[in-house]
Amino acid sequence: MSRYDVLVVGGAGVDTIVRVDRLEIPAADSLFVPPVRDYVAHTGNGVALGLHALGRSVKFLDFLGDDPQAALVLAEYARRGLDFSHVVSATGTPRAVNLVDAAGRRFSFYDGRHPADLRLPRDFWLPFLEQAGHVHLSITGVNRDLYPDVHRLGVTSSTDLHDWDGTNPHHRHYALESDLVFLSTAGVRGRHEQVMRAILEDGRAQVVVAMSGAEGSFLLGRGDAEVRHFPVVVPERPVVDTNGAGDAFVTGFLDFWLAGRPVEECMLAGAVSGAEACTTAGTHTDFVGADALASGVARASAASPR
Repeated sequence: MSRYDVLVVGGAGVDTIVRVDRLEIPAADSLFVPPVRDYVAHTGNGVALGLHALGRSVKFLDFLGDDPQAALVLAEYARRGLDFSHVVSATGTPRAVNLVDAAGRRFSFYDGRHPADLRLPRDFWLPFLEQAGHVHLSITGVNRDLYPDVHRLGVTSSTDLHDWDGTNPHHRHYALESDLVFLSTAGVRGRHEQVMRAILEDGRAQVVVAMSGAEGSFLLGRGDAEVRHFPVVVPERPVVDTNGAGDAFVTGFLDFWLAGRPVEECMLAGAVSGAEACTTAGTHTDFVGADALASGVARASAASPR
């Protein structure tokens, strides 16, 4: 038995959310907006906290700075009871500024402050990897060296490529080395099927999932002849903020996947979890629980039987 259901490596930071009417710069040098707020966030954070909320045993690893943002992150994890360990980086804690419009759509300015060659030390992460049943690797670069040991130990792996353009070699490394690959169609509009097939043909992935916001999601498994489309699940509450929706989708999918559920149910779980994340303001402020996820999947399945 593994001590951790999931080891999440990389992707902790702080989002500053600015709410605006439209995602555009007005013809002026200033604009009054609602209160600007900071949230503990980023992609690994969303997956780790989301799985933790679903009752999974989770370990989260990353770099943090020695700065006020790190203090904010550590206080939030202590409050939520998330098992987190970190190494201090002189470059500080990653940050992003996200503009969110009246419809909940967002645009993110990510600072990407870590040097390209920054890596978490092997003697730091290996003991945790040896106790994990599954590892989720964020595409931050600090974890690129884990894959040889992931494969040697037989630990299953996943990653989220976000808005990969299908060619950037940084993302491609994660795409070809992971067993389960998620991406957004934002960077490959009109080419997502081609990119999904290439990941399966060139890499080790068994399943590729492409998320497309309000347009739903797409699934292609190894050996599948066609890419399958799954419609979006409409949340029961209004959409106010799409920050963290993709991470929530990954969380719901992974929870069902690790439970051995059929892949169609995994897709519904991802859609339900992603929709729920859109109903609260800020990044990763609310997470669906196991009972709510199960009932949401049951409702979605009844509404669109396959």
